[in-house]
Amino acid sequence: MPITVIAKLKVQPGKDTEFEAAAKQMIATVKESEPTTLTYILHKNTKDPTEFVYYEVYQDQAAFESHGKTDHMKAFGGKIGSLLAGRPEIAILQEVARK
Repeated sequence: MPITVIAKLKVQPGKDTEFEAAAKQMIATVKESEPTTLTYILHKNTKDPTEFVYYEVYQDQAAFESHGKTDHMKAFGGKIGSLLAGRPEIAILQEVARK
């Protein structure tokens, strides 16, 4: 069963460009190396340029857990840790219905 994750990250004012660069690099790496990550999209809040939201869909729970343990995820965390204005908010969702 697919796992959907919504991750909301708030960056410090003026750090959004640096965060975006690191995030785009991470997305490219996920695309190349994680076939069980079905969707990995970053959004930016149009009313608050310091708020970013990842929309992620994983093939299953094992794929989600594997993503969190990758070297590139650890490296990404190291790059963005000093840019964040607090801890990310993570919601793990289970699909109920689909069109």
